[in-house]
Amino acid sequence: MTFSTVKSFGVYTTFDPLHKNLFTTKPCVSSFFSKKIALSKCYKTKRPLCISAVSGFGHVNEPNESKSRDPLVQCNAYEASRPPISIEFDEETQTVAAHKFKIGLYFATWWALNVVFNIYNKKVLNAFPFPWLTSTLSLAAGSLIMLVSWATKIAETPKTDIDFLKALFPVAVAHTIGHVAATVSMSKVAVSFTHIIKSGEPAFSVLVSSLFLGETFPLPVYLSLVPIIGGCALAAVTELNFNLTGFMGAMLSNLAFVFRNIFSKKGMKGKSVGGMNYYACLSMMSLLILTPFAIAVEGPKVWALGWQNAVSRIGLNFVWWVVAQSVFYHLYNQVSYMSLNEISPLTFSIGNTMKRIVVIVSSIIIFQNPIQPVNALGATIAIFGTFHYSQAKQLAKFGKKDE
Repeated sequence: MTFSTVKSFGVYTTFDPLHKNLFTTKPCVSSFFSKKIALSKCYKTKRPLCISAVSGFGHVNEPNESKSRDPLVQCNAYEASRPPISIEFDEETQTVAAHKFKIGLYFATWWALNVVFNIYNKKVLNAFPFPWLTSTLSLAAGSLIMLVSWATKIAETPKTDIDFLKALFPVAVAHTIGHVAATVSMSKVAVSFTHIIKSGEPAFSVLVSSLFLGETFPLPVYLSLVPIIGGCALAAVTELNFNLTGFMGAMLSNLAFVFRNIFSKKGMKGKSVGGMNYYACLSMMSLLILTPFAIAVEGPKVWALGWQNAVSRIGLNFVWWVVAQSVFYHLYNQVSYMSLNEISPLTFSIGNTMKRIVVIVSSIIIFQNPIQPVNALGATIAIFGTFHYSQAKQLAKFGKKDE
């Protein structure tokens, strides 16, 4: 491209090597040469221009009458080709990034499924206040899903033996009690209140471990229990729709799940079944334990009357609610057990704490439950204490390893 007296060009680009002006619409003046360039046409290009030659620092065939003007400059330029930008990562960086993405996907799925379950579970219990049957249907749906998965080879069939089943039995008993107690709680109080009380599970964990296992913990762990207990107490006292049965159900659920975790760590150590299949076996054994108790406590006659009443008031949507709460209960638990194989206990505990925050906020928005500022403060303090407890306990484990 040539600039001359005969045909001068002003070239506009994303970067102008002659003067630093982007996409100007006025004729260009080169401060580099301190010479004026006459421009008659404008061309646009997205590529930078490179100077190939500069000549004519005098008069270029100018007529006599034009010698009074400033001399013109002939400038040759060409468009530079811009090579593609490529960023390469080593294999280790790609592996770490893929693992982080996988964990993030686990957490997002876990929280979303849990929120959906809690919404439909509360809808079912509001229309059909029979928590024992509702709990049974949740376990039955999960058992059916896994049986179909094993039969169709979607999931690998676990290899179990009598020793595995013996070790699983106390875990299943504790799981059954915790599941039913939590469902009873949500049938009596708001979802948000149940989860606020359930955030106090670390206090039960320390208490049971100290009394039954003789474990001792460092001072930061004990101090972290203060905001947990205080926050739960403040939330309970200021709860507008407080119900003693709902409160005790959430507390019993905390205690049962602590024993479930203890039995699982002690009895299942060294067993080959884990993750998704472990929870599937747990659900099936819990279903066998729960079914006769559900029939004894509530019974088919009461269920039939309650079902007819719910369908007459809500319609077939009620059936969808029951199916949804049953399926999503299994799915969110299955994802949480699968994530345990990929992350540390501290990361899982933090994820569980964040899950409660998501569920509490979502339930308040969806069900529009009235909540006082003091009640919200109590929930915040309890959740903060749970988060601090997770970190303090993990630091205590690292301290024991160093010793």
